[in-house]
Amino acid sequence: MRLLVIDTATQALSVALLEDGTPVGRFHEIVGRGHAEALLPAIAALPDGGRADAIAVDVGPGSFTGVRIGIAAARALALAWAVPLHGFSAPSIIAAQAALSDHQGGPIVVTITGGHGELFWQCFDADGRTQHGPIRSTLISDLARQIETPFIYGTGAETLVTERGAGTAVTLYPDAGAWPLIEALPGLPPSPIYGRGADAKTIAERALP
Repeated sequence: MRLLVIDTATQALSVALLEDGTPVGRFHEIVGRGHAEALLPAIAALPDGGRADAIAVDVGPGSFTGVRIGIAAARALALAWAVPLHGFSAPSIIAAQAALSDHQGGPIVVTITGGHGELFWQCFDADGRTQHGPIRSTLISDLARQIETPFIYGTGAETLVTERGAGTAVTLYPDAGAWPLIEALPGLPPSPIYGRGADAKTIAERALP
C-alpha cells in the first residue's frame, strides 16, 4: 500500500511517499512561511505525482497557517483520489524521532514554537511513543521553571534552553519520512489541533471580566 504523508505544521515542509512503510520519495526543507507556494509542487515531484492509497497529515499544533494549508491539501487530494485520510500530531512524530537520536533515557519533552511568547509542549516516555498528559501551550518563562529534563527537543528547544539557562537543545522538525515510527499509534481526525484558544474573540467574549 502507498501512503502519502504531509507535514506543514512547522517551518519545515516535509512530504514523503511510502510503499509498505518504505520511503520511495521524499522532500524535506525549511521553508519558513512558504508552504502555500511549495507544497503542491513538492507533492507533484514525488513518484507518480504522490498518488497514494491513503494520506496522513500533521494536524498540529504549530503554525496556524501551516497546519491549515497541509490539512486543506490533504483533504482535497483524499477527495480527488477517493482515499482515506487521517491525522497525526506534530509532538508525536518529533518524540519518535528524538527516541532514535542520542537520547540518554528518561522523559522526552517536545516543544514547538507557538505565539504570544508561548511554546506548545508535551511529554513522552523514553520510547517516544507513550504520552504523558495532553498537548499544552505555556508561557516560555513559566515553562522554563517547570521543565527540568536535561534534553529538550523540537522547534522550540533552543528558546526554552536559553530561557532557563541550562540543558541541551536538540532542534528537530517533523519529518514525513519518519512516519513509520508512529504508524502503530491511533490515527487522529484530519482537523487542526491549535493547542490553545483562538486569538479572535466575539464581542460578548471581550465583554467578560
